[in-house]
Amino acid sequence: MRVLLVEDETDLRDLISAGLASAGYAVDAVADWPQADMLLTLTEYDCVVLDRHVPSGDTLRALDARRRAGWSTPVLCLTALHALTDRVDGFRAGADDYLAKPFAMVELVMRVGSLARRAPGRLPVHVTHADLELDDARREVRRGGILLSLTPKEYAVLRYLLVHRESVVTRTALVEHCWDEMADPVSNVVDAVMTGLRRKLGSPPLIRTVRGHGFLLGRPAGDQP
Repeated sequence: MRVLLVEDETDLRDLISAGLASAGYAVDAVADWPQADMLLTLTEYDCVVLDRHVPSGDTLRALDARRRAGWSTPVLCLTALHALTDRVDGFRAGADDYLAKPFAMVELVMRVGSLARRAPGRLPVHVTHADLELDDARREVRRGGILLSLTPKEYAVLRYLLVHRESVVTRTALVEHCWDEMADPVSNVVDAVMTGLRRKLGSPPLIRTVRGHGFLLGRPAGDQP
């Protein structure tokens, strides 16, 4: 999943980015709303973590304007303002969740995951495909009942393939949704992760390369839906 973080405090921005990345999220982090507004125009995000007060002002006004225009990406409002009226203002402007500073990183990561899953068309918490099981709340994957040890990036790629299971997923789509904006779409990062993921998933193989197009998460030969 890809997350946009809008936070003007450098140390906190780096800390949140690292925490989300360690949980397998692709994170684009910016310090002010104009940068965020540009990225939101160019990129589809699964969730936005939005600091209320940035150099350009209170982001609730910008959030409210986007909501009125039909924008529906889940938003977690992050702020040092604790009062009930502040939280109410956040929800009225279109925030889906509200987390006050200081906070525990594990709670932030869980809230981001919960919001992203809640969006229309997103992957359910528990998914099965052939003998593969994914628990998105625990971020655990099992095949044939055996728990697999996946890296955060392997998990992110497998999750995206599950969202689009039995459809071809291009390399570009994987890079756009599982890596941040610094990733080079022509590098071998996808191949490296895919090699490790296939090895850990074992046999019979589930992921097939569709030459010239991308990857397909299908079913083992002879297996019926």
